[in-house]
Parts: sequence; structure tokens; C-alpha cells
Amino acid sequence: MKIPSPILTLFIFLSPSLALANIETCLDSVCQGGEPLIRFPFRIEGKHAESCGYPGFIVSCTQNAQTLLNLPNWGPLKIQSINYAAQQLWVNDPKNCLPNRLLSLNLSASPFRAVYHQQFTFFNCSLNLEYLVSRYRPIACLSDSPKYVVFATPSPTAVGHLTSVCNLVATVKVPVQSPFYDQVMSSELVEDLRLSWDSPACGRCESHGGRCGFKSNDTFELDCSGVPSKGISRGARYAIAVCIGIPAMLCSFGVLSCICGWLKNGNHDRHWAHETVADFEALVGSWPTTVSGLDRPTIESYPKIVIGENRRLPKKGEKTCPICLSEYMPKETVKSIPECGHCFHAQCIDEWLPLNASCPICRTSPRKLPQPRARSSP
Repeated sequence: MKIPSPILTLFIFLSPSLALANIETCLDSVCQGGEPLIRFPFRIEGKHAESCGYPGFIVSCTQNAQTLLNLPNWGPLKIQSINYAAQQLWVNDPKNCLPNRLLSLNLSASPFRAVYHQQFTFFNCSLNLEYLVSRYRPIACLSDSPKYVVFATPSPTAVGHLTSVCNLVATVKVPVQSPFYDQVMSSELVEDLRLSWDSPACGRCESHGGRCGFKSNDTFELDCSGVPSKGISRGARYAIAVCIGIPAMLCSFGVLSCICGWLKNGNHDRHWAHETVADFEALVGSWPTTVSGLDRPTIESYPKIVIGENRRLPKKGEKTCPICLSEYMPKETVKSIPECGHCFHAQCIDEWLPLNASCPICRTSPRKLPQPRARSSP
């Protein structure tokens, strides 16, 4: 049956739009301006398709546009911010009483864990309130100041004192931003909780500017798309510059040598020409014609470090690799040169040292490992 041309034209026009609508269901989204950006592995329930997010990462938007993360066995938490590259998020209680939620803390059925956690002991005190309030910081949303106050402390010293005058409520491991010190006698526990996830492992994709997601709707296999194409590996551009520059320089020397030879052996017998040729040949003979790097056993012997969550390196202040100029990320491997202690991405320095036998920062020349002696034949 022949399809009327107006209908065919309409179908052709709508087909790309339908495909685009399907793609747009997984676009980055927010509950409201100023709220955290939501994308894979998170998805907004009712707004994103199930294939747009990973199981356990369901987000909902409240009527007042709060972004809530629904955790099994613990209920909803307000998402304050998300770091997709570091695979971390910061949450708080939507009702502004986080200590009350911490008393029923349970992350066992969720994909999230604490980056740092610290043990807090809760006390309910009804005697000597003025004295205790002057010494410890009460939790306002749990306290009825005329009758009782509630304290939470990580300090063994404070625990020992409050145990003798107050009722112990519970001891809880709290996911904190960073561990408190013993001198912190009590805390209101109002700061955001810092959580992390291990699966899906999309941090490296995100840190390189890509977007993580499922390869297809019927599989949990991950795919990284949208990574800017560099064409060559990190640090390889330096090797290319060396490999191209040196032959070009040697070629120029060859051409100049031919010209000088022609001047020397030709009919130009002027005294100044002979002196110029001799001087130039002596200069060219003194220039190096090869670049000597380090051997592979020496490079492999250098110490390696796997970067932790705090991204600290032995030398303070080093946050980026001096070769590729990329920031160090957790779980990346760096390698240090023993003679000077400078650190680099392992891949970057492994490509640099075979071509340049010196540190890219301070130009220190590392020592080569002694070569094994060849056994003489009997």
C-alpha cells in the first residue's frame, strides 16, 4: 500500500523527536534551582526511567523541592551535595534533627558506607542542669531544658563523667566529616553526614569528564561515554615532542654539515671560510646526538603509592601531576623518584623516564640500578 506523502513526511519528522525524547529521560536533572544535580547512578523517581539509575540510588523530590535519598531500614535523608568523581555525598535530616535519626542509624541494606565514623555516646541528664550545660553542649532538638537535656560525646573523659550523673541512652557509630579529637567534650551533631559508595565504580569515568551509565536497558554492565578524546595517553605528548624534535634537529645539523663541507672542499679558499668551517665542525661534534633515559628495571624499582581518600602525598601541597597537570584522585597509583621525592602518576613518569633521565621538576638525575654482569663461558 502506498503511504501518502504528507503522512510519510510527518513520520520522518517525528522519528528523531521520539528518539530524542527517549534520550532526554536520562538527562541531568534537579528538584529545584540550587539543589544538587542528579544523574547516574542516582535517578529521580517518577522523572527518570529505571535504566537511568543504579539499584539503591532512588531520589525523590518533596513538595517544598527538597532532594531526598530513600534508604531501606533508615528512611529519607536530605541530599546536600554529591561529588560524582569521588563517589561521595553529604546528607542531613529533612526535619532538622539529625541526632534523633542517628539513634536508629542503619546502613546495612544500602549501598552506602561511612567515609569516616566515630563512636558517640548519648546521655539524658535531669540533674545539675545548669552545671552540665555550662560544661557540655546540649542537643537542642532532643532537649527539654526545664526538665532534661541530651548530650552526645566522643570523649572518653566526658563519657566517664556523664555516666556517673546521667542516664546512658545509646552508643552509636556516626558517619562524620572527619574524626573529632578527644578535647571535643560534646557535639550537637548538626553537621552533614559524609557517605560514600563503592559500586557502581564510576569515579574514574567522571573524573575524566565522562558520563557513566548502563550499556543497554537489559544489562547492568557499565559504559563510560563522552570522555574528551585526547588521542594519546597522558604524558605521551612529551615523548612525541622529544621524538620529533631530535630528528629534526639532527637533520638540520646534517644539512649545515653538507654546506660546510662544500665550503671547505670547494673553490672558496679564503682564510676566514676555513676557520669558520673548522669552528662549526668542532661545535657540532660536541653536541649530543642521542637521548639516554633510564632502563625499565630502574623505573620499576621506584616506590608506588595508592592515593587514599584524603589525597595526601609525602610532599605537602602536591595536588596535581606535574607531567599531565591532572589532579590526583583517590585510588590512583603514583610513583616517586627516590633521589628527590617528587611524585607523579605512575603512567606519566613511566613514559617520561625512558626518554629523559632526570626529574621533570628539579632535573635531578636518578641513579641507575647496577647492570648484572654477563657470565663468562668456561
